[in-house]
Amino acid sequence: MKHWLTGLDTLRRYEAAWLPHDIFAGIVLATMLVPVGIAYATASGLPGINGLYATIVPLLAYAVFGPSRILVLGPDSALVGILLGVIAPLAHGDPVRAVTLAGMMAIVSGAVCILAGLARLGFVTELLSKPIRYGYMNGIALTVLISQLPKLFGFSIDSEGPLQSAWAIVRAILDGKINWVEFAIGLATLIVILLLKNNKRVPGILIAVIAATLVVGLFDLGARYGVKVLGPLPQGLPGFAVPLIGTSDIVAVLLGGCAIALVSFADTSVLSRAYAARLGTHVDPNQEMVGLGAANLVTGFFQGFPISSSSSRTPVAEAAGARTQLTSVVGALAIALLLLVAPSLLQHLPSSALAAVVIAAAIGLFEVTDLKRIYRIQQWEFWLAIVCLVGVAVLGVIPGIGLAIALAIVEFLWDGWRPHSAILGRAQGVKGYHDITRYPDARRIPGLVLFRWDAPLFFANAEFFRERVMEAVATSPTPVRWLVVAAEPVTSVDVTACDVIAELDETLHAQGIELCFAELKDPVKDKLKRFGLFAQVGEHYFFPTIGVAVARYLEINDVAWEDWEDRDSAADPGRGVSTA
Repeated sequence: MKHWLTGLDTLRRYEAAWLPHDIFAGIVLATMLVPVGIAYATASGLPGINGLYATIVPLLAYAVFGPSRILVLGPDSALVGILLGVIAPLAHGDPVRAVTLAGMMAIVSGAVCILAGLARLGFVTELLSKPIRYGYMNGIALTVLISQLPKLFGFSIDSEGPLQSAWAIVRAILDGKINWVEFAIGLATLIVILLLKNNKRVPGILIAVIAATLVVGLFDLGARYGVKVLGPLPQGLPGFAVPLIGTSDIVAVLLGGCAIALVSFADTSVLSRAYAARLGTHVDPNQEMVGLGAANLVTGFFQGFPISSSSSRTPVAEAAGARTQLTSVVGALAIALLLLVAPSLLQHLPSSALAAVVIAAAIGLFEVTDLKRIYRIQQWEFWLAIVCLVGVAVLGVIPGIGLAIALAIVEFLWDGWRPHSAILGRAQGVKGYHDITRYPDARRIPGLVLFRWDAPLFFANAEFFRERVMEAVATSPTPVRWLVVAAEPVTSVDVTACDVIAELDETLHAQGIELCFAELKDPVKDKLKRFGLFAQVGEHYFFPTIGVAVARYLEINDVAWEDWEDRDSAADPGRGVSTA
């Protein structure tokens, strides 16, 4: 229990000197959490109050279960697109139904994270390569940005999917539906947020939102010009409720919850590791997954919606001097106090200002600089990212993430299915044996083929391995006596691969060729012994190094061969002799 309840362990070792820092940081954090929570809730198709519920509850839950001392959890822009993609088609504008669907998605994502953490599956998000992550995150950012443009312009549209929404927005603008007063407020809010975004000492979001609220309230812009506002929030704290959904919604909610679990943990694990490195601490990814899951699970039962870590609010807590998880507790209590004492304080908050908050966050999700670097380094991975982006934009967020996962699996299998292999030769003046395509002048020992296989051997590439070996034999400039597999890169073998090796040994032996192995790792040797290959091939044909294999070949075969190192050693006896 001490391992999983990290917050209680921190409390046991809490130092009095940390208390003023945590209280101050919690109050500062709360001023940013309120407008952001409301903005992300409305952007997800939910009432603004639920954004505050989804802020209070996870802050408290993560303070108990979360391993990171200063990580801040709550509604996140990266999840808006997924939530909107599931809720909008199913809720049909019913806020009660929307809250129920969102709550169940939080429970599903929380349960998935907890089970994965307990099963020690914290490594799974590392299976998504950077280009694929950039692709789907850019797609999500584009989806969120498009979804918020109608609110920024002051009109509404009726369409589903990013492309249809974009076309509907263009038509509405051409038809003159823009509320220019509402647009001016939203644009001014967005400009202020972007200008102050990188200033840690000035709360740009808070300043912009307060200014917009004051302007709308003082000049009564809601009544005079039709500016849409948040309205008064319900007074009181969230109550416990089980979000029961219909059978027709189960598949969509399960897929959405699993997608959220993947995205939220991918972001949380990266952010958690980054801060752990900065603070000189260690964070267990499995424990991080359980902490995130617990926060989501509890939130789902208290009228919240799925949450994640925040790369924008965590730095605020750090800059304000946060020392421990108590910062999150203070922030949650401050928001709870607002709901109990002054729920009408934000009733004049304009919807366009909330849209500006979300748009600013969506802009921050776009990854352009690193994609340019990837394009320069390896173009096919860049286009992989673009395919993921287009998949999210065209198919929708959930199918787009599914496409990203499928591409990640294909990418992983392709690298193992068709790995690199090489025929090795002896290059003048270079120690060891090297790829003859890289060293065209490398000399090959007559009758000996040195073949390197740069991957594990398993069912998907075993036949390809056989093909490349036979091709190496067929293209040898001299009749082959030995074929030595330089097997240092081979980290594993399976039954299929071993059967192929056995068949290959028989085929080569029929042609008068001995199959040999060099530099096999001990665990791989143990498997070959269990499969009976040591007995079939002959234990004396397994060598510790390529150099030993070559020396043995030259010892028992009459081959005209002079190594450049032997020649140099003869000219200078003090240099010594090497068989590397």
